[in-house]
Amino acid sequence: MFDTLPRILTLVAAIGAGISGGVFFGFSTFIMGALGRMPDRQGLVAMQEINRGAPNSLFMLALFGTGIVCLVLGVSAVRRLDDPAAIWQLVGCVVYLAGVVLTIVYHIPRNNALDAVDPTSTGAVDAWREFRTGWTTWNHVRTLTSIGGSVALTVAVRLG
Repeated sequence: MFDTLPRILTLVAAIGAGISGGVFFGFSTFIMGALGRMPDRQGLVAMQEINRGAPNSLFMLALFGTGIVCLVLGVSAVRRLDDPAAIWQLVGCVVYLAGVVLTIVYHIPRNNALDAVDPTSTGAVDAWREFRTGWTTWNHVRTLTSIGGSVALTVAVRLG
């Protein structure tokens, strides 16, 4: 059975993972499709603006704040592996953190590279098309890790 603080942090992490998953789900299910239907240069410019606006305090709190909470909860869960709720907590944290790592090592570098593309240059259209395909595929993975983490953390709250 969880103590009060780990239970509260698990609930906070479940909500944060769900919020992050919702953002990624929106990109995977309709935003990237809409940008892909736009003329290439317009889609490129729109994505550049989205990427410039994404690192705001509220989204960073949801994405990376939840990651920090998951690190703390993961350590706590490892110390209580005899508790079934702790196992779900650990699974939820690991799954969510996999998506955070994916964001850091894949999405952020590609977002930064896209930001450096001059939309009027001759290679801009090819850069945009290549970006859109790979970015969206790996965003599906981020969606699944965030939602999966949220589900596992919610089960942990229920068991706790």
